[in-house]
This record gives sequence, C-alpha cells and structure tokens, in this order.
Amino acid sequence: MTDKGFTDKVKGKAKETLGKATDDSSLKAEGVVDQVVGKTKDVASNVKDVAEELADKAKDAIDSKSNK
Repeated sequence: MTDKGFTDKVKGKAKETLGKATDDSSLKAEGVVDQVVGKTKDVASNVKDVAEELADKAKDAIDSKSNK
C-alpha cells in the first residue's frame, strides 16, 4: 500500500517547522521541497486512479457493445 506522499508531506512540514524555529533557512527549504514532493506523489496517484477507472469503464463499454 502506498502512502501517496503523506510521509513526505509530514516529514517536510516537520523540517520546515524546525528550520523556522532554529532560523535554519536550508532546513526550512528542504522541508518545503519535501512537501512539494509529497503533494506531487499525491496528485500523481490520484491521476493514476482516475485513469485506471476510465480505462475500466471504456473496456466495459466496449465489452457490452461486443456482446450485442
């Protein structure tokens, strides 16, 4: 099971917060990047799910027309 970027988003938020608290701009930037990576994984996973659903519907439509 995939976490769809959740781990990256949480890790990134923690780094960003720690970077802000310690005035470490590099760590803060790493955190922002990690969050973007996590969001990208999340979006990519959603796109994949929708594409698979559409492919299944198309296959079902073709199969139903072939059976007539």
